[in-house]
Amino acid sequence: MIDASDDLDDAFPEKLKEPILRCVQFSTISRLDHLVDQVYDDFKHDFFPGENILVILGDDGSREPGLIRGKTRFTEVLRPDGSIHHPACVRYDVSLNNRPDEQKPVDTNRLVRERKTFTKQRLRSFLKKTIDHEGWAGAPWCVKPSIAEQYQISCEIPPHLTQENQALRRKVNLALKKSNDFEGQSLLNFHAGLPLLKPKGLNSKRWSQDYARLSEEYQRALAANPELSSLSQAAQQQQFQQFVSDPNGFPLVNRLPPLAVKSQHKPPPPPPQPKYPIEDLELTPVRDKPTRPALKFLSTDTMRTEPVSGESGNPIMMRSVGPLLETWDTLNVYCEVFQLDSFTFDDFVEALQLTEDVYQCQLLVEVHCAVLMKLVNDANDKNGSVQISLPEPNLPASEESSVAGDSAPSSPMSETDAKPSARTTRSSLAKTEAAELKNARKAGQALLPAHRALEMDRSTRSYDWKTRLRKRDFSDGNWVYIIVGLLHQLSNNPRRRPDCEAVLCRLAPPDQEPTVQTAILCYTMLDINTRVKILEILCMLSLDTKAIRSYMEDCTNNMTDHRKERIDFQRKRKAALEDLRLLHEERKELRPESKTASPVPALDGPLEPDGLSDSKMLVDSDDEADADDDGDVVMDTEDEEPHQGRSLRRANDRAAQRKQRAEEERLRRERIQAEKAKKPSKQEKRYEKVLKLIEEAKDQIREYEEEMLVAENDLREADCPRTRVLGKDRFWNRYYWFERNAMPYAGLPTSSTAFAGYANGRLWVQGPDEIERQGFIDLCKEENEQYHRAFRMTVPQRKLIEEGETHVFHAREWGFYDEPDQLDQLIGWLDSHGVREIKLRKELQAQRDKISQYMVARKEFLESSEEKKSENGVPASRVSTRTKTYAEPVATLRCFAWSNSTAERENGHIHSEPKAAVATTRKQAKAAKKMVEDEGRQTRATNRQGKPLTRQGSRYIF
Repeated sequence: MIDASDDLDDAFPEKLKEPILRCVQFSTISRLDHLVDQVYDDFKHDFFPGENILVILGDDGSREPGLIRGKTRFTEVLRPDGSIHHPACVRYDVSLNNRPDEQKPVDTNRLVRERKTFTKQRLRSFLKKTIDHEGWAGAPWCVKPSIAEQYQISCEIPPHLTQENQALRRKVNLALKKSNDFEGQSLLNFHAGLPLLKPKGLNSKRWSQDYARLSEEYQRALAANPELSSLSQAAQQQQFQQFVSDPNGFPLVNRLPPLAVKSQHKPPPPPPQPKYPIEDLELTPVRDKPTRPALKFLSTDTMRTEPVSGESGNPIMMRSVGPLLETWDTLNVYCEVFQLDSFTFDDFVEALQLTEDVYQCQLLVEVHCAVLMKLVNDANDKNGSVQISLPEPNLPASEESSVAGDSAPSSPMSETDAKPSARTTRSSLAKTEAAELKNARKAGQALLPAHRALEMDRSTRSYDWKTRLRKRDFSDGNWVYIIVGLLHQLSNNPRRRPDCEAVLCRLAPPDQEPTVQTAILCYTMLDINTRVKILEILCMLSLDTKAIRSYMEDCTNNMTDHRKERIDFQRKRKAALEDLRLLHEERKELRPESKTASPVPALDGPLEPDGLSDSKMLVDSDDEADADDDGDVVMDTEDEEPHQGRSLRRANDRAAQRKQRAEEERLRRERIQAEKAKKPSKQEKRYEKVLKLIEEAKDQIREYEEEMLVAENDLREADCPRTRVLGKDRFWNRYYWFERNAMPYAGLPTSSTAFAGYANGRLWVQGPDEIERQGFIDLCKEENEQYHRAFRMTVPQRKLIEEGETHVFHAREWGFYDEPDQLDQLIGWLDSHGVREIKLRKELQAQRDKISQYMVARKEFLESSEEKKSENGVPASRVSTRTKTYAEPVATLRCFAWSNSTAERENGHIHSEPKAAVATTRKQAKAAKKMVEDEGRQTRATNRQGKPLTRQGSRYIF
């Protein structure tokens, strides 16, 4: 039944929901069936814009589906004499589905809804789910708060419909019914005139005739003397002064005890308190509140508070910060697809800023090669098929002219060309060529090509960029040559042409030879902004490949499995908590008294055995004198001297007998206590067992909680389709923590730079989007004046005041925080009464410990690396790219510590190096395969099922 009702609710016309809910809000019709009938009759022939309907065409009754675009109501038009000239009507602007560009006005009688779309059954189901009323009689129907908030419907009940006023009205009506002074006249009509009194003893017919005659005479008297009207009204007010009206509009009688006449007007009620959270910019600004902590910037074209890592001669522009973050995030999220080790953001920026030893930095080279490999398959994999859509290459101008020349008919030679020169010498030819070159330069420089990428790509016949990429020819910087050919073909796409042309002008300049060496040398002279643009284009292309899409589908399936696991562990944990509660109740019932009451002190000596009282009868008075104060008899011992007084016969034997009996009793009691200790009671046994079960239940709950955290972390790391934003503040700035999803907090644990202990280590702030800025910050003149009247400042002025010294004004500007103290100040600056900042504050508080942990880890790692660099600093040697002789770089920078261990482990070599030579014999091939397998078993961890671990389940830091 629940599924069926959900289907009915989904099938109910969306455009009818809001008008119907506004119609039934505060309706006092008691029965739901009567309310359904009334609403159905009101809306049966009423349609709304955006609603799908059927249009009746022609007289044959054919119907075509259409869409209502507009609705116009026309009021009735009256003639001067009061008759109706045109009745009220409604016209609809309708467009048919097969002709969406045409709109025609249609009357109501030519519109119908589809069958079973708007029925009483569907209407009843919809109202039953969306409205409710209280249990007292006469309670109005109210839309449920969540649905009212969705459609922005007021939920404040009018005063005359409240329960108190309804009860008061019933009391007044009851008082009127008890009074027989009035008949057929309601107290509500006292404002209209005098009450109608019926004389006693007259029948109703005669009384009615007399009343009509007297009324007619009274009207004639008023017409003759209008002053009687004011006198009559004054008399009425004096006669019925005992009747007063309640401030809510209900007539009351002054003799009722709860009511009293009030001559003063009741002051207006105070405005209702806003129901938080509300729109952030509608909150009243606090003048003395601290401003937002100052942002730090990575770029050089904005106000910076922190120097950029790397050399100062290769600055980062603000327009490149967003693509730089996007590229780093893409390479780390899909590092398993690219077969790359994860790397930190600081190492990535440092590698892109290199101007020396560029091709010796494995991080920079491997990133480009790994992405290029996913665009075109290997020559042995599906014949090296291209995995992306490329535009068709354009023919060069020389080929087009040659083709056109072969097909076109030969034209006769012009007269100027046919006319021979008088005399030709070397000097004259030189002068002629110089003049022609000068004229060509004056005519226009646009004829010269902007770059020579096409010539560079075809410098080697039958070995273009695709062939090199299929053969994985990346060594000696050939990957730059592949990038030149790829960007040249992408430049045929008008959307990508500006970016590709800007890069190709730098990699294949028109004033240099179109060779591979030229491209390799030009790449070393590129700034970081151009390199970021190249990587951005490559990463955007890789996202359309089958490998990335398959990985995303696998991650989506893994997320479904992890959710099921988490729900399963939550269910088990809940059952274990219930079992633990029952065990605690049983423990309280079985708890022995000795566990709660104070222990009974042990006896000083053994009790006297039976029959000892007979022997005491024989003890003389001296023996009684030897008794101690406690009443215990002092026993004779061998060490004591013999008693010199009077003694009975066999007195020593009796003393020895008493001593022996006392010893036996002591031994018996010790034996009983030992047996009790060895054999506890059943209750004690059960109590001990319950305690053990409680500890086992606690351990089981801890295990379930750990498994839940593992499943939650796996779910977080598998969430790779998009980067999750933490939230937005009052000025629509977005906050990102890139480690939040799709990657481990500190990168892959098997990475070569996992010892760094962090991945990005910053909280990034992006400015508002263009639509958000124009709609909520840069308001029109009227809205700015209205906001200024309310808060004595405009929104841009409030942004400058409350954000402090640093700002980001649009989505292309980025700032960051890298200190835990700044994070705490930011959380304190956010206002929990705003709809956006309450969500952002909640998310930052939940992630605060993790963010602070990796901020501290980044700071400690950078400080330690700077200390090592200062101790072991050696000037790095330059690279000779023309002669292809590379000097061994000095690893003074952090980025040189990175190596692609993932590719070495899975392929046996890194991407930029050629494949290892194939074994010539079967034995050598078998030995090499076994060596790789053994190495993989030793280096790659496995899970419980023996499968190799990916990032999910590989490393968890809770």
